[in-house]
Amino acid sequence: MGDVAMTVPVLRALAKQHPTLKITMVSRPFFAPFFDGIPNVEFFAADLKGRHKGIFGLFKLYSDLSRLNIDAFADLHNVLRSKIVRTFFVASGKSTGKIDKGRDEKKALTRLQNKNFTRLKTSVERYADVFRELGFALDLSHPEFPAKPKLSQDVVELSGNKSGNWIGIAPFAAHQGKQYPLDLMAQVVSGISDVKSNTIFLFGAGTSEIQILESLKSGKENVIVVAGKLSLKSELKLIANLDVMLSMDSGNAHIATMFGIPTVTLWGATHPFAGFAPFDQPESNQIVSDREKFPLLPTSVYGNKIVEGYEDAMRTISAEFVIQKINDLIA
Repeated sequence: MGDVAMTVPVLRALAKQHPTLKITMVSRPFFAPFFDGIPNVEFFAADLKGRHKGIFGLFKLYSDLSRLNIDAFADLHNVLRSKIVRTFFVASGKSTGKIDKGRDEKKALTRLQNKNFTRLKTSVERYADVFRELGFALDLSHPEFPAKPKLSQDVVELSGNKSGNWIGIAPFAAHQGKQYPLDLMAQVVSGISDVKSNTIFLFGAGTSEIQILESLKSGKENVIVVAGKLSLKSELKLIANLDVMLSMDSGNAHIATMFGIPTVTLWGATHPFAGFAPFDQPESNQIVSDREKFPLLPTSVYGNKIVEGYEDAMRTISAEFVIQKINDLIA
């Protein structure tokens, strides 16, 4: 989800800087709301479990796209499926471009021996490079974000009309190595909710996460569990109206920055230098674990590698520091 969200500011800039360009975004149907309102961008839902499943299905996908008079194919994913579709376009004589994910650089950054601790190009810039390869000049230095959308009725029923500060917290990540300890997160939630003019929204998905979010809420009247209560489209409208988002190195951070929301991210086994820092956010909003105490960080690009003795790296980020950072942003 984060990868898809990071394409949004790129397509928004591309559409603005090349207003005669027609852009067709191909992705899973679930992600269609991400691209609502971007001029000249149409969404094409890839049915990867039905019509477009398997090698023959991917040829059908290519055929379906060809009927749209596609002139060039930008592969922003560069995995087996997209490579196959790209090959069909190459064979038909169309221009193609593909993302360079910098895998060797990322291995050098995360290896335990002879680590090359260097800031790498962001994923957003890597996406932009694909369009530059196709001949479209693209400048991401002055991004424009959409106006805050009107809250839908289901959001209002959940949250009430906006007053005070709205703070989103997304405490989960795909891997434990980049998830802030829940006891410390509980301190963060309590500390922010002590200010009664703050309303805190807790984001997540699935039964187990909802149970944890309910325990973080723990009877606090100004804390609202969002998980499982809104459609994606409504959830996006809520996020677009936040004053601050607190997230792990995860998709919610990238969703918030689609709308230009100030976003604080917490980093454990991973690190912003790998290129997944949220778009257009200052470095000061990226709170990393202490590399003096844990010098092998980052140990993973995605947080899925466990290094013995590094399980508590994120405990070097104090709850008090996180609370102060959020207070500074909403002051």
